[in-house]
Amino acid sequence: MYGNSFEEGSYERHAGWYHSQFPDMEKKLRVLRTFKTYQGSIHHWLQDQFFQQLGPLLHDKVASWLTLGDAYGHDAQYLLSQDVKSVTASDLNDNLLQLAKQEGLIHQFQRLNAERMDLESSSLDYVLCKESYHHFPRPYAALYEMVRVARKAIVLMEPQDPLIRMPLLLGLYNVLNRLRSGLIDKVWKNRISYESVGNFVYKVSERELEKFAAGLNLPMIATKSFNPNFWFEGSDQIEAKLSSSKFLRIRLKKMLLDLLMKLGIIPGQTLCLIAFKEVPNTEVLNSLKLAGFRISKIKANPYI
Repeated sequence: MYGNSFEEGSYERHAGWYHSQFPDMEKKLRVLRTFKTYQGSIHHWLQDQFFQQLGPLLHDKVASWLTLGDAYGHDAQYLLSQDVKSVTASDLNDNLLQLAKQEGLIHQFQRLNAERMDLESSSLDYVLCKESYHHFPRPYAALYEMVRVARKAIVLMEPQDPLIRMPLLLGLYNVLNRLRSGLIDKVWKNRISYESVGNFVYKVSERELEKFAAGLNLPMIATKSFNPNFWFEGSDQIEAKLSSSKFLRIRLKKMLLDLLMKLGIIPGQTLCLIAFKEVPNTEVLNSLKLAGFRISKIKANPYI
């Protein structure tokens, strides 16, 4: 049994996971050094699908950023490579981040629990949470904390909940639930899914963030669906060239999914969600539109 509560047990399991994967110094250094050498690989190309979504926010090089759940410092490393001056990497366990700083991958780091951050309110411009939100035992607690510590905006990149975007799936869900409770799970296998470290895989939706923003009187959100989930073991060792049969298959699969997504037949695998605490300037708004983001102005609360 871990800790005195479910969430404390989750924190302990997640904090210890990386040590179980990389128990000695040599293995820790090896995984960190792959981020220096994996450029041009399939893994690098896939990660770039995520990082491209940040482009509209990176005009301001002096803005301060915090990366959450960034165990390797990889997200912070990318921001630094784009000449962003102030980037703090953070994670529940900072063992790898200490080494990442020693290796020159990041400049600064902090050990943080995303659900209760030891930071002042509005102390950083942007908070980035990429592929970590679905690990949190209390994701909404983390979301409120992100908004609290950010001055300008928060950015989430997480698996998308397909139900709202797929009317046929929603209809099937309603019909099967009426026929027999639990029947939907035989059709939709990963409706409730967990990862080996013990977390429920929390998927997000545009509507969910829209309601969240309205509840906090935030002025605007921006969302974009995309398809980056083709990682496999060893992808950092194979070049992202069309002469590679594995990369070619990934490109063809991605092209098909992108087409089906554009036609509205299926949702994207992943959703990039940006919640703004202040209306961004014209340059940022234009960049978001050019990058394919859907911008939603939140109706102001007339009673406050």
